[in-house]
Amino acid sequence: QVQLVESGGGLVRAGGSLRLSCAASGRTASVYARCWFRPSPGKEREFVAAIHWSGDSTYYADSVKGRFTISRDNAKNTVYLQMNSLKPEDTADYYCAASRRGLSDKAILYDYWGQGTQVTVSS
Repeated sequence: QVQLVESGGGLVRAGGSLRLSCAASGRTASVYARCWFRPSPGKEREFVAAIHWSGDSTYYADSVKGRFTISRDNAKNTVYLQMNSLKPEDTADYYCAASRRGLSDKAILYDYWGQGTQVTVSS
């Protein structure tokens, strides 16, 4: 099994920045892709960003393109989400997920989930 622990959330003013971290432990060799999700109106979890663990491919939701950057550190089994130019609508619990299959923007295709980290953006 794989365990994921998020950190880095907090309170920030609009236009500010945060960096979220997601550390993985357990059978991490089985993980092929990592991603971030957040809840949104009408959706349980909305895709934010994803990265392939063995390559450089990254994908972003239209709402965060140009503002968020996903990256990874294989040696530390950690994925990061650098969040810049934050907006109040970015306020949410952010969840880290890992997949044993290919990269996807569908939450149902991910096998492991963290407990979430709170991000609050004030105006």
